[in-house]
Amino acid sequence: MAKELLINQDGQPSYGVFPKSVGKINHMDFDLRNTMDKRLGKLAKRYKFNQFQFIGFTSPELIVGIAIVDLKIASNCFVYAYQPETEKFEEFSFIQPLSVKTKIDLKPNDGSARFEKGGNKVIIKATATPRLRSVQVSLKSGFKVDAVIDESGNFNPLAVCTRAGYNGWVFTQKATALICNGTVNWGQEEFDLEKIDALASVDWTSGYMRRETSWNWGSLSCKLPDGRRLGFNLAAGVNETGFTENGLWLDGTLHKIDMVDFQFDRNHPSHAWAMRSNDGIINLHFEPAGQRKEKLNLLVVASNFTQHFGRFYGDILINGETIHLNGAWGFAEDHYAKW
Repeated sequence: MAKELLINQDGQPSYGVFPKSVGKINHMDFDLRNTMDKRLGKLAKRYKFNQFQFIGFTSPELIVGIAIVDLKIASNCFVYAYQPETEKFEEFSFIQPLSVKTKIDLKPNDGSARFEKGGNKVIIKATATPRLRSVQVSLKSGFKVDAVIDESGNFNPLAVCTRAGYNGWVFTQKATALICNGTVNWGQEEFDLEKIDALASVDWTSGYMRRETSWNWGSLSCKLPDGRRLGFNLAAGVNETGFTENGLWLDGTLHKIDMVDFQFDRNHPSHAWAMRSNDGIINLHFEPAGQRKEKLNLLVVASNFTQHFGRFYGDILINGETIHLNGAWGFAEDHYAKW
């Protein structure tokens, strides 16, 4: 059974890993204080709270990334698509001052995220019964997504809450290699997600994050030659205060992973990355094929964001078995943020 509320009756979050996730992130019940321990009011609790949701669809034929970010002072939405065979790439990005027409509900598994601007609309909606997550994208360019991610079976997300700086916390829920179906319309082509063997990944994050932070991230969703679904979420730099958000899914079953070291050259974005975990489970290289990059400096908030899509090579050692990856498609990210 999922934990009902993240913040307890004393105004403090529960820290740790939640095998059944959390029902509601009741952040307005948090006893938020400044670095001199002065209690802050409702206005501060409302506007210092950040939220974002990312959806990825991955297959050898199509890569799609979709994100809604709500920083209260502004919101951002981006959508991109990449076709490996032709190397065709297109991206769309929108900003709304003061998060106009942007809303992300507080229930990771029974709520919606919505962004609208100028005829462009992105809606991500999760339902507890049946346990599904729908994704609808409708852009003025004609780009559309109408898809459903199936979380009704052996859904075993990695849900974790960690401390962030002196007075904050971050809750994040990740899941990869999820079964999905639906369509993506891009230009003159329509892609059937089920027919192209696409799998989905979901990242739902919120909290009172460090004023300045940075992280590296790696994500994979693929089908192995024997038909099993393999996925992972790897990260460093943001959620390692007592617990990590590192996990691997094999046919939906979650296996925790220790700290991960990312080696890469920020000034040479086409160079390969290395990702290795302390427990020896992960020993991989990632070769970027392209990237979605954005630099925003709005004085109060700023972001230097690079998300690569590319291919993973190397070995994963799990339960005595060595799984070799030879070009499975996934994501890697290098991100600086001032919230």
